[in-house]
Amino acid sequence: SRPFWFVAVGSVACPFPTCRQLRPPAPKMSTSVVLANAEDPAMIVAGAAHHVDEDAKHCGSDDDAEAPTQPTTPESSECADRLQHPALLGSLQPPLADPSHFANFSPGPTSLPADVEAEIARRFSRGRLTSMAMSHRSPEFLRILDDARDALRRVMRIPTNYEVLFMHGGGHGQFAAVPLNLCASRSDIATYAVTGTWSQRACAEAQKYCEVHVVNKSGPDHKSFPELTESDIAPGSKYLYVCSNETVNGVELHRLPRLPGAHRGRVPLVVDASSDFTSKPVDWVGDDVGLLFACASKNIGHPGVTVVVVRADLLGRPAPLCPGVFDYSVNAASGNVWNTAATFNIEVVGLVMRWIEREGGVEEMERRSIEKSELIYKAIEESGGFYSTPADVPSRSRMNVPFDICGGDEAMTEHFLIETWERGMVGLRTITPFGTPRYLRASLYHGVSVGQAARLASFMRDFAKVHAHL
Repeated sequence: SRPFWFVAVGSVACPFPTCRQLRPPAPKMSTSVVLANAEDPAMIVAGAAHHVDEDAKHCGSDDDAEAPTQPTTPESSECADRLQHPALLGSLQPPLADPSHFANFSPGPTSLPADVEAEIARRFSRGRLTSMAMSHRSPEFLRILDDARDALRRVMRIPTNYEVLFMHGGGHGQFAAVPLNLCASRSDIATYAVTGTWSQRACAEAQKYCEVHVVNKSGPDHKSFPELTESDIAPGSKYLYVCSNETVNGVELHRLPRLPGAHRGRVPLVVDASSDFTSKPVDWVGDDVGLLFACASKNIGHPGVTVVVVRADLLGRPAPLCPGVFDYSVNAASGNVWNTAATFNIEVVGLVMRWIEREGGVEEMERRSIEKSELIYKAIEESGGFYSTPADVPSRSRMNVPFDICGGDEAMTEHFLIETWERGMVGLRTITPFGTPRYLRASLYHGVSVGQAARLASFMRDFAKVHAHL
């Protein structure tokens, strides 16, 4: 008798051939999509209404369920301006006759590598207790925990004087945890290199707990990673903070910066590597990395756990108000089980690490990342201006490729999204807290294969050929 949720869909006139789940009983009706609690049908949690004109038609039949293979023109998407297509609402589950055509380009959470997903399914089908139901202090889970930590150390060649922690709160939690652990006093200074959306958010959060010196040399558009000079770092800084890949802005540090001059060896580097960790090597000692964190939902696992790698000499001096759940020293001393660990999520991190090892290690992940991103960037560059991407070439992200269509033309962008969705390519525009962006994004994490990236690039070329003259 647990509560559950259902979606009630009524009176829908769907103008799109592949939108099978929204069948109309009559063409001239209004639509309500309601999310309700089945134990209390009167409780409407969310609703949306769309209105269909008198001449709206039901388009398509059960016989045309096969996804189209060639781009169509805007005129061929009948009634497209009358009702919002699921692709324009952020839908990630198009009805496909062939599931192998599916490709998830979401910026995160996103798909795991296919082999990892298959292994998870196998573990849930063998009729034994899974990590999802294990006590975090049981001997079975402690073995899983040790295996995940050790595999992560091997893949990323983490030195023994660094602790590997599995923490709660995601990247946003670490925006607070970093200053709370490294700045014992509110008057302590930290230098933040602001290069995009996520470093800006981290900077704003840190200002609650320490004095923040802001370095913003990339301008309001954040199209590059400017080189840091000795004068950029505030004297007495407890750390220098960088985000190695800005998912929204599409800029990436392909190698971490070496701290300049007298700061080298004195100011530890703190890295938000949430979206590019395990996609390239890290020189932990050479780059003075004091702390690196990565939420799992991009390249290393399932959302709900954050990996923190912290140098041991930085432990033991948190701010007095640092809560235990964010205290690195407390979590390190407890062996990652100070409170209930994210058991399943930690196991998935271990599965991904072993998959990376089997596939050839972090160097192979970097090779694939370069190949996938080059496929998309080449399609953009060879489009004659039909597509454009904002980032400067040396700083272009391999993880997240932003691009616009016809200078941001919304009608053409929506048509592109509908066409890709109907071919099983999803996640190019997801719902974000930043409103509707001008740029679409192809996110190319480990769960996206080279073949899937090539398929998107091929479609981009075909779409441009059809529409470049319009």
